[in-house]
Amino acid sequence: MTFENTREFALELDSHDPLAKYQQEFIFPEIKGKKAIYFTGNSLGLQPKRTKEYVDEVMTDWAKLAVEGHFVADKPWWDYHERFANPLSSVVGALPSEVTVMNTLTVNLHLMMVSFYRPTPKKYKIICESKAFPSDQYMLQSQVCFHGYKPEDAIVEIQRREGEHNIRLEDVLAKIDEVGDELALVLLGGVNYYTGQVFDIKTITEAGHKVGAYVGWDLAHAAGNIKLELHDWNVDFAAWCSYKYMNSGPGNVSGCFIHEMHHEDTDLHRFAGWWGHNKERRFMMEPQFDPCKGANGWQISNLPVLSMAPYLASVMMFDEVGMDALIAKRDQITAYLDYVLKEIDLEVSSTFEIITPAENERACQLSVFLHGEGRPLFDYLLEHGIVTDWREPNVIRLAPVPLYTSYLDIYEFGQILKDGINNK
Repeated sequence: MTFENTREFALELDSHDPLAKYQQEFIFPEIKGKKAIYFTGNSLGLQPKRTKEYVDEVMTDWAKLAVEGHFVADKPWWDYHERFANPLSSVVGALPSEVTVMNTLTVNLHLMMVSFYRPTPKKYKIICESKAFPSDQYMLQSQVCFHGYKPEDAIVEIQRREGEHNIRLEDVLAKIDEVGDELALVLLGGVNYYTGQVFDIKTITEAGHKVGAYVGWDLAHAAGNIKLELHDWNVDFAAWCSYKYMNSGPGNVSGCFIHEMHHEDTDLHRFAGWWGHNKERRFMMEPQFDPCKGANGWQISNLPVLSMAPYLASVMMFDEVGMDALIAKRDQITAYLDYVLKEIDLEVSSTFEIITPAENERACQLSVFLHGEGRPLFDYLLEHGIVTDWREPNVIRLAPVPLYTSYLDIYEFGQILKDGINNK
């Protein structure tokens, strides 16, 4: 498609957008009495209007039924999580038995490490990307220390080449081969939070398995954003937060995937708790742990139904739309944002450097170096109704989420960006 940086062209794209109606399904913050243009769904997604209905239902059942809500509510609490199995498995490309909802992201990654990081004196190293999200770095450091290893010995970071912003696939594969028999685990972010780079999950997983390592993924910026086929790619495990592209609310409950090939493996360690115990006998209070079949067998505690309710509201919306439709709009609207940025760059004779890779390695985020600009430009954007994410030294992250971003938003952002530079 040949783009144009005009209001008329943006409105024309919106008029043919099959997802345009979903913009009305969300609540937008207001800045100076006007609806904001919101580009930070990669940090915290907007609240769907239907969320309140799902939360109110739980609150009403709690008020009217008290403890009996576990069994006689319209959506009984004791199996509330099971409603996620089908729609969420479609989002991440899994079997329904391979997904569950529990805890929060880093907690789940720690729990997955119990099962899938089993170091030996010969095989103890972990490969991750440099400049991973800090929580992943802290988690890996604490895990290897817990097992008696030094992070500088056990953790192998894949570096970007000098002068490059992104990690080359060939360097990932080469590092896996280099570490070889010493490699116990590969754990990467499916989408790098800073640059927006999408990793080749299928190819990297195959390479890790080839040298006998487990391969897991932090999908915080991937779930609800990219096409995932976790089952077919033979990913061992994955976890993701639900509050970014999946709009479940701040700090909310996490999703988790464990491939079915591990469900019956009695040699895998796991931390047990009563909610992971055989569902049919859970309330018999038996002394010996008998795990549920599938991913639910990794659950530990009674699940936070009030936290799951907003996530269920969003997951049902994803089920209505389908990932294929989301990705189709994601690709076009991100391409339009790329085009508008480059057009404004030419008009103001500035230097914008998009550090996110090209189409085949990006999703719903463009990270942009604003050379010659600084924090005042970010502040100007916010004052004029554009919510972006600032990263030092001078990077803004922009995520045109397809469920609630319009093409007109992209055009208007470009005009405000231009004014901000010209008026500095």
